[in-house]
Amino acid sequence: MVEIRRLSTEEADFWQRLDRLLAWEGVSDESVNEAVREILRQVRERGDAAVVEYTNRFDRVEADSMRSLEIPPERLAAALQRIPAEQREALETAAERIRAYHRRQLQESWSYREPDGTLLGQQVTALERVGLYVPGGKAAYPSSVLMNALPAKVAGVEELIMVVPTPEGVVNELVLAAAAVAGVDRVFAIGGAQAVAALAYGTETIPRVDKIVGPGNIYVATAKGMVFGTVGIDMIAGPSEILVICDGRTPADWIAMDLFSQAEHDEDAQSILVSPDEAFLDAVQASIERLLPQMERAAIIRTSLTSRGALIRVKDMEEAVAVANHVAPEHLELSVAEPEEMARRIRHAGAIFMGRHTAEAIGDYCAGPNHVLPTSRTARFSSPLGVYDFQKRSSLIQCSPEGAASLGRIASVLARGEGLTAHARSAEYRNE
Repeated sequence: MVEIRRLSTEEADFWQRLDRLLAWEGVSDESVNEAVREILRQVRERGDAAVVEYTNRFDRVEADSMRSLEIPPERLAAALQRIPAEQREALETAAERIRAYHRRQLQESWSYREPDGTLLGQQVTALERVGLYVPGGKAAYPSSVLMNALPAKVAGVEELIMVVPTPEGVVNELVLAAAAVAGVDRVFAIGGAQAVAALAYGTETIPRVDKIVGPGNIYVATAKGMVFGTVGIDMIAGPSEILVICDGRTPADWIAMDLFSQAEHDEDAQSILVSPDEAFLDAVQASIERLLPQMERAAIIRTSLTSRGALIRVKDMEEAVAVANHVAPEHLELSVAEPEEMARRIRHAGAIFMGRHTAEAIGDYCAGPNHVLPTSRTARFSSPLGVYDFQKRSSLIQCSPEGAASLGRIASVLARGEGLTAHARSAEYRNE
């Protein structure tokens, strides 16, 4: 039996119990911190040589130089032709949908002139160079390549450098094919903290980037946190999450499988179902018991559901919305009769999947919106990855002589009030 916890908002300590369930401490321990700090130091000081040494040690390869770890563009193109036609078509179709969605996010420069001729505005420019980390090893994530690379390219990033570990020299063809479809410029077969360091600081072969995006293990996440400030990063992602609100009228098997879809990521993933219908919660529990043995990753799903999952009974849909807004989930399914109306009351969620026929998994691969989403309740203040993460804004100010006079007087008064005489004199000079 899967011992997934039951909670009810009628319990006096419900919100405290929910907060304990949501708590996740994914911080590195001191041994990880020390190891990462040393790797960053070595790469910063020794460049290519350190990256090659760490790659040979951790990925069990025998590279003799960084150049031998670069995967040439023709290899990416060959992978795209080599994969089955069905996979190639799926990649290309998903890529076009993702491009089409993200083109709508492009921000344009703008300006306006005031009556005296003063110009004010905003100039939008793309980042010059971005690094994309793609996990390797046992799992392959071509969808991660598309979701991180395509918004960067839509934004106008000039050079996109991808790093992907290839343990024991095993290269995933689907990941390389996705890089070809997405237009990645350079690819290196490196991973771990050493790859993050190479992107952040630059080496003889790998140029320094302006921002690093993409998921990774605890060493990668720790390294991203440590280099933040030297470069930008997308986020420090926690385990995958899904919260489903259901009125009890969706087939229980569908909902159980939706919960599985996140639980199978890893043991720390979190799957929560919220419903006012006690009998429906029982039906989903029964579906979980019946369907779980059929899953290839059954052991992972079981651990995830028993350690961090929950079936929550609420009084009504208003309370279900309150629970969802408190949780601020990465993925939120509204499996209800009027999902659009309910969505308008959701304040905190990474992505909202509306209606009974919208599986969260569609969003992971091909719907169009980005699947890189805020986790660990950070949807309260952050947003999905998008084109705007690869664009930056510069303010534009051009004073006319009249504007310099009027604004200079205001600036002078405020500057002298702050005791900053040079500021005041600088503004006053234009008025003399």
